Amino acid sequence: MQEMKTVIDKIKEYDTIIIHRHQKPDPDALGSQVGLKEIIKENFPDKKVYAVGYDEPSLTYLTTMDQISDDTYKGALVIVCDTANTPRIDDARYSTGDFLIKIDHHPNDDAYGDFLYVDDSASSASEIITEFAMTFGLKLNSASARMLYAGIVGDTGRFLYPATTSRTMYLASILREQDFDFAKLGRQMDSVDLNIAKLQGYVFENIIIDENGAAYVTLSQELLKSYGVTESEVSSVVPTPGRVASIEAWVLFVEQPEGYYRVNLRSKTTVINEIAKNHRGGGHIFASGAVSKNVDENKQIYQELQAAVANK
Repeated sequence: MQEMKTVIDKIKEYDTIIIHRHQKPDPDALGSQVGLKEIIKENFPDKKVYAVGYDEPSLTYLTTMDQISDDTYKGALVIVCDTANTPRIDDARYSTGDFLIKIDHHPNDDAYGDFLYVDDSASSASEIITEFAMTFGLKLNSASARMLYAGIVGDTGRFLYPATTSRTMYLASILREQDFDFAKLGRQMDSVDLNIAKLQGYVFENIIIDENGAAYVTLSQELLKSYGVTESEVSSVVPTPGRVASIEAWVLFVEQPEGYYRVNLRSKTTVINEIAKNHRGGGHIFASGAVSKNVDENKQIYQELQAAVANK
């Protein structure tokens, strides 16, 4: 409560507020960022509030970003949502404001900012923002509720992931009371382009699964180009192996143009974030990311995943 009060006090203190989130945004990054923006605008209409960063083409149905000058940061409050560490913050100008707040639900391994509100028990940053609004009686509107609901749905895998709690469901129900097209949003979040659907089919056809349910698949640059899928669109494919009953934990190795691999680790019940930490990464206990230098390191990561699943 006291930590949340500091956030609301700072929002009241500043006339200009600029909100950031992580690179390659997902629905929770955008939901928490723009949901907070809309809440501030609704409750403090005289303030100037901006959401900045890259417009992810596959998520422009949710929102688009504001374009602001460097001078806007002078004397401004900057809030970074849903971003565990500074290298992942989208738009390097985040550090040029007057005061910096971190609001996040990832493990707090990088305690950046002048003030931090981190709750790693929350399902999503959007859940944190929703609870923040409820705690201080801030008004929601259709725009803020739509964004926050999308963020919660995205980071809970439509309420399937273990981080989903009764509190999560309660806050989602509060958002659902607002007037936005719930069915349309659900369809948009559940839909993928045909080329991505075909790549998901490739994953099902080519994934390697050991006897304990540890699985992996590698997506090369050549393969992504042949399917017409960009690296940012691969996020739609990452959950795919989890639909296979015999798979307990999995890793997608996504080759980058520079030759290294982006590593996406996911699990149903096996803790995998320590594996990510061993390879220049981190994240949640069942959903983490890392970086691999080459094929040999890929093999090492998969061996560590196999060991984790076997010893669970």
